[in-house]
Amino acid sequence: MLEEKLSRLVASAVEALGLELVGVEYIGQGTHSVLRVYIDSEQGITLDDCTRTSHQISGVLEVEDPIRGKYNLEVSSPGLDRPLFSLAHFERFAGQGVKLRLRQPVRGQRKFKGIIEAVEDGHIQIALDDSQVLDLEIDEIEKANLIPDL
Repeated sequence: MLEEKLSRLVASAVEALGLELVGVEYIGQGTHSVLRVYIDSEQGITLDDCTRTSHQISGVLEVEDPIRGKYNLEVSSPGLDRPLFSLAHFERFAGQGVKLRLRQPVRGQRKFKGIIEAVEDGHIQIALDDSQVLDLEIDEIEKANLIPDL
C-alpha cells in the first residue's frame, strides 16, 4: 500500500528531527494530489518544526520518488481532531470520543461516533450512543479522528 511505503520513507526524516510521525495520508486527485504528514512532540509543534520537517521529507521524496506526477506536501500537527492511524493510537486515547469512517458498511452504515472503550487482541471496541459496542479491526477503518473535548 502506498501510504505504508510513504510512512516508512518519511519516518526516518521526521525522527531525525526528534519528532514523532503520527501518520501519513495520500489523497490522489491528479494534479491536485496531496501528501499530508502529521507530526507531533511532547512540547507541541511549531511552524518552524513543520518547515524543517517539510524540507527533510522533500529531500527524501526527491531521491526515492514514490509518487508519480505532481502533488502538494503538507506537514502539520495532528490538531484537536487528531487522526488515529494505529492500534497504539486507539490505546493511547481510550476513553475519548472518536468519529470513524469504515471501508465497508456495518449495520448498514459507514460512519459512526462513539467512545474508544478498549483495544484487545487487535480489535478496537467503540461504545456507540445506542449502548451497543462496535468491534473492529484496524483494517476495517478508512479514517478515524478524535472528537475534540471542548
